[in-house]
Formats: sequence, structure tokens, C-alpha cells
Amino acid sequence: MKRSTLCYLEKDGCYLMMLRNKKKADVNAGKWIGVGGKFEEGETPDECLKREVLEETGVTLKAYVFVGVIGFRLEGSEDEDMYLYKATDWEGNVNMDCNEGTLKWIPKKEIPDLDLWEGDRLFLEKMLQGEDHINLDLFYKNDVLIESTERREV
Repeated sequence: MKRSTLCYLEKDGCYLMMLRNKKKADVNAGKWIGVGGKFEEGETPDECLKREVLEETGVTLKAYVFVGVIGFRLEGSEDEDMYLYKATDWEGNVNMDCNEGTLKWIPKKEIPDLDLWEGDRLFLEKMLQGEDHINLDLFYKNDVLIESTERREV
């Protein structure tokens, strides 16, 4: 099973979002997501989170919270568990010139209007409503969300 992290940096009523528009053959092309990426061999979720945020934004996280695990179940692909985080404090200035996409601070009230994966829309809605324990399995067929279920274990 693949594992990855996803983090939403929070500042002044906004989340830092990335429009995936720079990588070739990107499954997320054209979608807005948070920052993060795949685990490297032997990494813990927190280590992956910190490394990925530093690589994509240039900042070192100081305060962050684990929100939950989102399972992606795509027909014909390897299952993936994504560890979801929110961050509220970091060292350094965000480098808006990311090689994976365009970074932008988006007011929380505008996030539902972005081009998002349907499953991301579900957990982001929960986050925007203040939920901090979100555990879902999302089932996709041909990039279309066909089912979402609450996870019993993390």
C-alpha cells in the first residue's frame, strides 16, 4: 500500500493551496490540493510531512496537528493511505515558486468553489466546519468518486 501526507497551512483565514499544473503525467493535474507527497523508505508520517512541506514551500513546520487518515481506493491502482494534517506555525517565508504547481493563499470560504477532487471536497468540508478527526475511505472508478465511508481504525 502506498502512503503519503497532505498538509493545509493555515494563516489569516486562508489555506495554502496548490494548483497542480507543472508536473508531467500528474494524476492531480488541474486540481487544487494541499502540500505533501509520498513517503520515502523508513519515514514516519511526521517525518514525511516535514520533509514534503519543506521541499514544496521552503518552510520548516513548528506547529501542526494530525487530522486523520484518508484512504484512496482506485479501481486498477494500488491503494493509498494519506495522512492529513493542518499547520499553523512555521519558520521561514513560504516560497510561492514550487516546481509541482502554483501555490496560493485561498480564503477558506472560497475553497468549495475550486476545482477539487470530489473526495477532497468531503474532507475539506469537514475541516472547514472545524472537525479535527477525519477518517474516510474514498472509492474511485475512472476518477469518479463512487462511495465514501467512515474508517473505523487509523
